[in-house]
Amino acid sequence: MRRSDRLALICAAALSAAAPAHAERAVLAPIATIDAAPTRKLETAVFAGGCYWGVEGVFSHVKGVHLAVAGFAGGPRSMRVDYARVSNGDTGYAEAVRVTYDPAQVSYGTLLRIFFSVVTDPTTLNYQQPDHGTQYRSALFPLNPEQARAADAYLTQLGKSGLWRDPIVTKVERFTGFQDADAFHQDFLRRNPRHPYIQRWDMPKLAALKAMFPALYSEKAAR
Repeated sequence: MRRSDRLALICAAALSAAAPAHAERAVLAPIATIDAAPTRKLETAVFAGGCYWGVEGVFSHVKGVHLAVAGFAGGPRSMRVDYARVSNGDTGYAEAVRVTYDPAQVSYGTLLRIFFSVVTDPTTLNYQQPDHGTQYRSALFPLNPEQARAADAYLTQLGKSGLWRDPIVTKVERFTGFQDADAFHQDFLRRNPRHPYIQRWDMPKLAALKAMFPALYSEKAAR
């Protein structure tokens, strides 16, 4: 096991032991009033919402999602990064997930709704529950003008929804490219369902997806 991978397990276990036994509060976010019109048969979307284990784990169980890949987005295109480098918090990169989906089965607006309902808290600046730092910020990275229009509109919609007491701090950021995390971090929830971090922080998100969006839940994870 690589040193950075051992570090990830040690840090996650320590944070799990110190944190309260609950994940982000699940809320039923509103249906998007403005959605992104599909531009191709398979679309790609990029989301940052805290530790990518849970973000990838949830999206991989959404019907219509063909692939969910953990990685990094938001930093300079010229910089090559990995988990250890991004964990320093000074690269501009955030842990993120690249989602490939069939817009005939699930739209970008629906993915946004799922993201803010069960994956991320849009009111916490540069952290999600036990994970702190700019690398754990919540952000949307539109890949085309249709996604950008829908993302901007949805954040405005959330701000007016009254679902959260605090203001929305999730940002729409310019997409500068996506770098895959190494194999250790891919499909982590599926491969490590009994890991303490996964049990405490991510399995509740998956359970919320199944309970709140049963028609969109797939028992078999996309890979």
